[in-house]
Amino acid sequence: MAMTFRQQSAPYAHWEYVHPSSGDRLRIVPERGGLVSEWLCNGREVLYFDQERYADPAKSIRGGIPVLFPICGNLPDDSLPLASGTYTLKQHGFARNLPWTIELLDDQSGVRLSLVDTADTRAAYPFAFRVQMDVRPVASALEIVTTVTNTSAEGGEAMPFSFGLHPYFNVTDLARTTLEGLAPRCLNHLEMADAETASQLSRLPDGVDFLTRPAGPVTLVDTAAATRLQLQHHEPMDLTVVWTEPPRPMVCLEPWTGPRQSLISGDRKLELNAGQSTTLTCRYALS
Repeated sequence: MAMTFRQQSAPYAHWEYVHPSSGDRLRIVPERGGLVSEWLCNGREVLYFDQERYADPAKSIRGGIPVLFPICGNLPDDSLPLASGTYTLKQHGFARNLPWTIELLDDQSGVRLSLVDTADTRAAYPFAFRVQMDVRPVASALEIVTTVTNTSAEGGEAMPFSFGLHPYFNVTDLARTTLEGLAPRCLNHLEMADAETASQLSRLPDGVDFLTRPAGPVTLVDTAAATRLQLQHHEPMDLTVVWTEPPRPMVCLEPWTGPRQSLISGDRKLELNAGQSTTLTCRYALS
């Protein structure tokens, strides 16, 4: 089977990548936040994607894999205080709303999505940066390796950031869906209060939004379809957020580097000096 990487116009404008040996397919919309909108693995569509809502650019996207950068969650009054002044940064940052560039990886094993700073991003976040996200379908899995670089001139303030992914996964029935491997306690984002993870999991069909700090991989179990999807994440991108929005038949299983307001609280805040890079990896494995 030949690898394909081409622009397609239907069912919406996107780039299509088909893996040469497995035939697994990605659909990607670089101009809409570097969005991976589909991941077909072993003939099964793994990602949830609300195409009708996507067709209205005034609405936020529900589906695919939105990218959260340079913050995850929101800041009080959308306000980021830095040594150089106070900046306005909206929930989850700006990466998911900006056009990215796309190219085939040199070994053709996947695609590279890139985002660099602009005058607009510097008005909200006064740093020069490059984010490169390599997305590869591997055997029964999707691997995402992200490199964040502070490309600012020497001597400036260190660049603080958080990074996360917000993937939406298809499930058959929220009432017959569970997650394994989460920590026993979590932070309920709806109340910003400590909670029991088990009680949150029992409420997946009612709508949940919580963050946990698991010790290892987390598995999304769709008992109705007898499928398992395991998030294998590595420090520092090893926090896990779970979000449901009934009646949508999906669960968001999100790796984050830091909790909400990390850049203010300092809790797991990442910083890069000028010229420094860091690499963040995660993998979703299907069984």
